[in-house]
Amino acid sequence: MTDEHGLFEHALGAVPRREHGYCADDVARGLALVAREDGRSAAAAVLTDRYLRFLESAVTEDGRVHNRMDADGEWTDRPGTGDWWGRAIWGLGVAARRSSRASIRERALGVFERAARASSPWLRARCFAALGAAEIVGSAATDAAVAVLRDSVEAVAAHPPDSSSGWRWLEPRLHYANAVVPEALLAAGRGLGDDRLIERGTGLLTVLISIESRADGRLSPTPAGGRGPDDVHPGFDQQPIEAASLAQACLRAFETTGETGWLTPLRAAWEWFEGANDVGIALFDPATGAGYDGLTSCGRNDNRGAESTLAALSTLQCLSRAAASAAGLRHGRH
Repeated sequence: MTDEHGLFEHALGAVPRREHGYCADDVARGLALVAREDGRSAAAAVLTDRYLRFLESAVTEDGRVHNRMDADGEWTDRPGTGDWWGRAIWGLGVAARRSSRASIRERALGVFERAARASSPWLRARCFAALGAAEIVGSAATDAAVAVLRDSVEAVAAHPPDSSSGWRWLEPRLHYANAVVPEALLAAGRGLGDDRLIERGTGLLTVLISIESRADGRLSPTPAGGRGPDDVHPGFDQQPIEAASLAQACLRAFETTGETGWLTPLRAAWEWFEGANDVGIALFDPATGAGYDGLTSCGRNDNRGAESTLAALSTLQCLSRAAASAAGLRHGRH
């Protein structure tokens, strides 16, 4: 799915659809994935370089970010601050902290600081950005990173739940990548040293897990059309990004609190890819490492685009990280 320019967004089956080009959204997700593996394989090093170069080009001097590039390597959109802006900051933050190479860390931090000059009106964009800022704060806090964390807290505070309705989520309906909201609170709470934010993050994540879990513990994610208080399980089309974002949030909750109970929904997220879902069909191809594009009431979408493949691989990476964190806790290294 990757060529000399970047990561193709869509695929027809397993074949990249070059005519749809690339998007910063997916490249940023890819950078967050491979930067954690940089230094462990030559392939990860090549991809880290390529994805970082893409984002270096995408981020403008005022911090806005291009999202769409055609197959010839030309930007086709005006820069903005949608979700792709937040994900760019996320990927850059991970690379700035986790890459094994000082040169990559320095370059990523420079682009992070540039992107942080802008701001977004969108809740999820600001929450994605918080995940990258938390990486920076966790190593060597900068004013820009702290400001991004505080901005995400303000974004969530602007969406108080309506307790009178009995619906405990902070929006009238669940939408997409829902778990990034409680994860941003956890990241901000740890980065800013505020236990109240951690408490709210774990509480909101518990609410989400209760909504998206079946009685037997299987994950039944919010479908593409969202989910409201009167909707019943199952809903389709289910998207891999929902399982991946839940896994990432549960891993952060575990690493923040040390409570092993968070590992159960994390494993359920991976098992969703393996076939423990509402249809009973696998959404990950272990032979190629590809993820399938969604779960319908009739089966799976056999296309294997970038978002779905990255969602599956990042969930698998979360399992590995959780095992390492659990080992650290057992040996008193948390």
